[in-house]
Amino acid sequence: MRENRISGRAAGANIDVVAIFDGDSVMLDILVIAPHPDDAELGMGGAILKFKAAGLRVGVLDLTSGEPTPYGSLEIRARETAAATAVLGLDWRDNLGLPNRSLEPTLAAREQLAVVFRQQRPRWLFAPYWIDAHPDHVAATQLIEAARFWAKLSNTKMAGEPYHPERIYNYYCVHLKLALQPAFILDISDEWEKKRAAIECYQSQFVTGRPVEPPTFVDSLRDEAASWGKTIGTKYGEPFTSREPLGLSTMAGLV
Repeated sequence: MRENRISGRAAGANIDVVAIFDGDSVMLDILVIAPHPDDAELGMGGAILKFKAAGLRVGVLDLTSGEPTPYGSLEIRARETAAATAVLGLDWRDNLGLPNRSLEPTLAAREQLAVVFRQQRPRWLFAPYWIDAHPDHVAATQLIEAARFWAKLSNTKMAGEPYHPERIYNYYCVHLKLALQPAFILDISDEWEKKRAAIECYQSQFVTGRPVEPPTFVDSLRDEAASWGKTIGTKYGEPFTSREPLGLSTMAGLV
């Protein structure tokens, strides 16, 4: 496995974003699309670790740089993202370079994302939950759903062969106090500590400038994961949903 450095396209600067490839191209089993660096870790870091332990090829596509923020910068966020990527053991990561705080599901952005789907050919997509106070999160899911459809089109000028990811699942990384009713909850008891380590890579977002007395922000995430775990009889859990029906070939994985 080798590490490639690719030019970030975040507005206003060129930054190095780490992409990890096994050879020249990676055909992914799972692609997590995140509005900002850190959303994938927050919403489904445990699931990513579980998928990797099962031998699946997992990638993350961040749509924006996530900057500006009070304690971050393009360079800081790039370093933090690289560190979190290493903790998760991702097979691939890139940044689409769309504008932070003003993300929109434009036709140009739809084509950019559809090309990624055609090139990486993931079986499953994971997108943010479609109801949120953060406009970037809402726009991200609209963009993902539209790009999934476009990726299968023939007779276009888009790079790559037509491809249609089989499923879209939704993770929760929301800025609303919602009474969530997830479709399923994944047991991440064995993965929580490593998920926490990945989240803590983003010091500029979750540590710097925040209260240090318990419960800290990360402590609150642990308590939330424990609450979801309690609902299924495990120590920690992550909730997920989907607009589409869930299909099972066996009941063996249920807890």
